[in-house]
Amino acid sequence: MLRRFFLLASLAVCSFTAPAAENPAPAELTAADILHAVRAGQSGRHEALDGQLRDDSNDKIYPFRLVADGPLVRYQFGGKPPETVQVRYNVDNSTLEESGPDGGKMTPANFDKKILGTDLTYEDLSLRFIYWSQAAIEGDDRLMTLTRPAWRLRLQSPAKRSQYASVLLWVDKESGALLQAEGYDEQGKLSRRFKVISGQQLEGKWYLKQMRIESFDVGSDHVRTRTYLEIKGLAK
Repeated sequence: MLRRFFLLASLAVCSFTAPAAENPAPAELTAADILHAVRAGQSGRHEALDGQLRDDSNDKIYPFRLVADGPLVRYQFGGKPPETVQVRYNVDNSTLEESGPDGGKMTPANFDKKILGTDLTYEDLSLRFIYWSQAAIEGDDRLMTLTRPAWRLRLQSPAKRSQYASVLLWVDKESGALLQAEGYDEQGKLSRRFKVISGQQLEGKWYLKQMRIESFDVGSDHVRTRTYLEIKGLAK
């Protein structure tokens, strides 16, 4: 039986609740079942965390405060002017909004816009790919750096609604937490990889400590940039 487990993973507040008795056993879960659990874990939290984006190429640091209020998650970045990215989650999708002079609801044309000069995009921040309906379980993996048994899912993008044509997703079998994701372009070339590096316990709950986001040169395995998302602790 999957135990309840909390983790700030893949850039959003995620939790996982064990399936009810009438639901399929873990060995019989479909891709839709797994994604439904991941989506459900993105709401219901009420807390604030301090964190930062760190650009490995120039050692620049961009502090932020993450405020989770049920299905609404806000990333509040400092700067002049300050910027807030708001993600609203529901059963079927996630909605992106941006405050500031050009604020308002974002369209697919803006999803690949970079955040504060980093290589991280708004679509990455909102995890929109976990709402894609076309998904299949490819197999079981054990991520060597985490020594965690995981489901490996392949998700296909809706036409012209993403910077990615497909995404590979690794979901922890025991907790339902997102461990790793890889975005691929239309030619099947790796574009970006998200990997949970470490976690931490804060007041008895598990959260992300560090996630590494790597962007790749087109058609090669060469890492172009590395950005780290780091949670420093509960908001002060």
